[in-house]
Amino acid sequence: MLYIGVDIGGTGIKGILSDEDGKVLVQKEVDTRPADGASAVCQRIAALVKSLATGNEDKIEGVGIGCPGMVDRVTGTVIFASNLRFKNLALAERIKSLTGYKVAVGNDAHVAALGEAKFGASANYKNSILVTLGTGVGGGIMIDGKLFEGTNCVGSEIGHMVVYSGGRICSCGRKGCFEAYASATALRGDLIEALRKNKGSKIWNTETLISCTAKTAFDFLGKDRVADSVVENYIEALSEGLANLANIFRPEVIMLGGGVSAQGDVLTKPLQKKVNEKIFGGTAFSPVKIMTASLGNMAGALGAVALVMGYGL
Repeated sequence: MLYIGVDIGGTGIKGILSDEDGKVLVQKEVDTRPADGASAVCQRIAALVKSLATGNEDKIEGVGIGCPGMVDRVTGTVIFASNLRFKNLALAERIKSLTGYKVAVGNDAHVAALGEAKFGASANYKNSILVTLGTGVGGGIMIDGKLFEGTNCVGSEIGHMVVYSGGRICSCGRKGCFEAYASATALRGDLIEALRKNKGSKIWNTETLISCTAKTAFDFLGKDRVADSVVENYIEALSEGLANLANIFRPEVIMLGGGVSAQGDVLTKPLQKKVNEKIFGGTAFSPVKIMTASLGNMAGALGAVALVMGYGL
């Protein structure tokens, strides 16, 4: 049996053809171009699906789609996805009508958590949380081997729990959200602000404010006091959110995905120490392991495969 997984992003739509064991047989990507409108984006998704299915049309069991925003997985409807300009879009129904295949649609972060649970780092755990650290902060929660989505499948908005009351403004309009401190966007912003106040930093010799990224802070870790301070503050903020998640759900493992997670042990080791210090009741009885996710940029597409397979639902 073969499956097609689709991961919709703001700039690109990734698609894979996979077997039931998560082996990627074909991978393709097309531009999203949301400004063209929802119908045009759906046409591109359908064309991508048909291209991936070429030569195996009769073997395709279904198509899974991970989409950002508020997604009602039960009906396959995208309630709202601002970056894609989707509103009340019956995406599953639309793609099914264009391709003829069974289609399942879920929130992209939820779907990525399914991917890690089925094919990746949390495959051996029943209770896990994936936290994605990218432009924003998203996540997915697995409880007793089942995906937790909340009412109407729009829960698990990890990035929008408050970690600093009255703190910096978040894109959602609230102040002090986890996303406003722990996203790659926040890390880059913190670095730029610190550099403006410390023009004697070594980073000024090799970088400009325009070219700095979140990764720049880690690149200069241990070599520049500004980078050291920015990363220390970032890890402190990140640990606050992870400790909250640990205390509420007490999973076996919290995985980090997204661009920032590429720092590996440089990130997870100090995080583990801080979370261990903050976790309710200590770690002797029920520790929570902090680790990086293993599927990288394939988590969304492979998670979409797990979704259409019905895994963890």
